[in-house]
Amino acid sequence: MTALIVAASLLIGVSLGVLGGGGSILTVPILVYLAGQDTKEAIATSLFVVGVTSLAALVPHARARRIRWRTGLLFGAFSMVGAYGGGRLAEYIPGTALLVAFALMMLATAVAMLRKPRRGREKVRPAHGDLPVKHIAAEGLVVGAVTGLVGSGGGFLVVPALALLGGLPMGVAVGTSLLVIAMKSFAGLAGHLSGVEIDWRLALIVTAAAVIGSLVGGRLAGRIPQDALRKAFGWFVVTMGVFVLAQQLDTAVWTHPATWAVLGVVLATAVAVRLRRAGRPRSPLPPQGPSVPPEQHERHTVKS
Repeated sequence: MTALIVAASLLIGVSLGVLGGGGSILTVPILVYLAGQDTKEAIATSLFVVGVTSLAALVPHARARRIRWRTGLLFGAFSMVGAYGGGRLAEYIPGTALLVAFALMMLATAVAMLRKPRRGREKVRPAHGDLPVKHIAAEGLVVGAVTGLVGSGGGFLVVPALALLGGLPMGVAVGTSLLVIAMKSFAGLAGHLSGVEIDWRLALIVTAAAVIGSLVGGRLAGRIPQDALRKAFGWFVVTMGVFVLAQQLDTAVWTHPATWAVLGVVLATAVAVRLRRAGRPRSPLPPQGPSVPPEQHERHTVKS
């Protein structure tokens, strides 16, 4: 079982290094379903693992200049406040409720990442631009509170916040998110330590394996196209969200006709929207004249 935990922990690091998130999405299920920890102990342990691993994964991104330091430090500072408060509040919420909320937020985030931006709405900031402080404050507090409550480093929320709302290039959003994750993971851990005892031996084993994986993932991140990175992140979160939700909901819920009726409506709506978009006529390309080779163009210019 220890070998399986170590192998899975390597994936935690690779996920953080490549995607800038997904560490806690993997860590909490690994600690709950493989290591046998209870939910709140797993949440606290995951914050330590992800915080240390994010710092290690930050190094190759910093060398490649894929980090917005001002944005990351401000976002992280506001997130630390929210994470500490969320960690203290989590003590009074049942573990099952926390994991169900965790899974639902994962699925909502995945939908946002998988949606193709409409033409004219893509906004990418200049290479050295930063987000307004008021946006950073609002997003940081909300994402931090989620981190503290459900034990997620928040990369699955930070990356979309930076990429979709902030307009940062996906690669830069991934690198910057690691700085934010490290800061607020430790703040969330501080909020949990008053009511949870951590198995430090297991935590250090998982962390060591995850750090090795993060160094590998950081080297791979710069070689993956931005669109492919976004889609991989989205489908990864969908898979883990469905898994966590399936584990937490009672069997009676899945066998109830109302559940399948709702799923059927959602699926039919998604298919209808997809077909509607596919059936829209594409705008015709503007007519273009015959192309003139550069050599001929130069000869005509000289003669005239």
